[in-house]
Amino acid sequence: MIKRLTLALACAAALALPAQTTGGIDADLLARLRAAQPRSAADSALRNAAAGASLNALSANRLRPAGDAYFSNRVNSRGITDQQSSGRCWLFTGLNVLRAKAQAEHGLGEFTFSQNYLFFYDQLEKSNLFLQAIIDNAAKPMDDQLVTWLFKHPLSDGGQFTGVSDLVMKYGLVPSSVMPETYSANHTATMSELIALKLREQALELRRMAAAGKSKADLETRKEEMLATVYHMLAVCLGEPPTKFAWTQTTASGKPGPTADYTPLSFFEKFVGTDLKKNYVMLMNDPSRPYHKAYTIDMDRHVYDGENWTYVNLPMDELKAIAIASIKDSTMLYYSCDVGKFLDSKAGRLDVDNYNYGALLGTDFGMDKADRIRTFASLSSHAMTLMAVDLDAEGRPRQWMVENSWGADAGYKGHLIMTDRWFDEYTFRLVAERKYVPKETLRLLEQEPERLPAWDPMFAPEP
Repeated sequence: MIKRLTLALACAAALALPAQTTGGIDADLLARLRAAQPRSAADSALRNAAAGASLNALSANRLRPAGDAYFSNRVNSRGITDQQSSGRCWLFTGLNVLRAKAQAEHGLGEFTFSQNYLFFYDQLEKSNLFLQAIIDNAAKPMDDQLVTWLFKHPLSDGGQFTGVSDLVMKYGLVPSSVMPETYSANHTATMSELIALKLREQALELRRMAAAGKSKADLETRKEEMLATVYHMLAVCLGEPPTKFAWTQTTASGKPGPTADYTPLSFFEKFVGTDLKKNYVMLMNDPSRPYHKAYTIDMDRHVYDGENWTYVNLPMDELKAIAIASIKDSTMLYYSCDVGKFLDSKAGRLDVDNYNYGALLGTDFGMDKADRIRTFASLSSHAMTLMAVDLDAEGRPRQWMVENSWGADAGYKGHLIMTDRWFDEYTFRLVAERKYVPKETLRLLEQEPERLPAWDPMFAPEP
């Protein structure tokens, strides 16, 4: 017993931490912090209020002028979509842009392209992207930064327009009536978590095979068997995608048109028929990097043999000019931003004057957009369909509006309205048709893009 006690004391002594001399919070510093706190009646009232109310409610700027919903230029849309509890905003937004174009060009009535159909292939392709990347990097140690990143991000339901482009061009489109939403499509968390868990398990097996000297061909044969398991999991949760279907076209007035047989690719060719990779240009406003340059982000794609997100970085005035030209020509745009900042979700308004957090908390928040990007304080968090702008007498934008995918009852009749100042601060990505992009900007895409790593601050799949 004495030996055990002696050993325990020795271990405790060995584990004792050295006394903190600088850099820590000691009793004297803590006393100074306490003494620096305001003790007025107003501060006490503020603390009492904060104990029972949200910071947004307490900091809401009730004195700001009420906004309106007038827009000098607006693209008509028919039918608000709802991504529900899923991170598929990128997919809803991309398909809403294509739907608006199909409705306008073919006189179609209300309908939607099946998000579930493309989501099935998105999850299958991302699983293959992950497993193949594990094979390609099997010789690297587990603590290699890329390998670590891969295991942290085996699968997500977020994405970019490049995912829409690659998936649509490869797998085509079907109407929602042909492959409707399922519970797991609308509530992706559990399904995605289980598939990601399986992928990590499979990745470890592939690495063990590589360490044992198995050839790359052996690893890829095993990968195919693994993908069959993922395919089955997706089929159970989402249903199996159709290869042929019949569909009756309806007019904008609701009258039935011809019924025809389609494959997903023939349906895409008939009602969209555009080479998405050639026709659309991806743009960015990132003041933390030089403008008028092309950038690409490694692993920022949905399909292994697809394309990484490659974009041209532009000043905000040039980005806005492209957006205005498109909207004036009745063409919606894929748009993404940091939607959670200064959002009044009930009114559906994004305005930097919605809340005065600094006055409430007794401090200033002084980082500009570039610093927020560098420090991961702001990033592209949500994709929506840009469809309206209000221009003043001098042609300067006053406010903008997007068609959202949170349902018709969310925000302003399913839309969000943003002030031009908010647009400057929290807009990131825009995808426009090539014909609205100036020639000098298009020429920037001819240069070799600067390659950024997968963990770059601008890598953020829009949920």
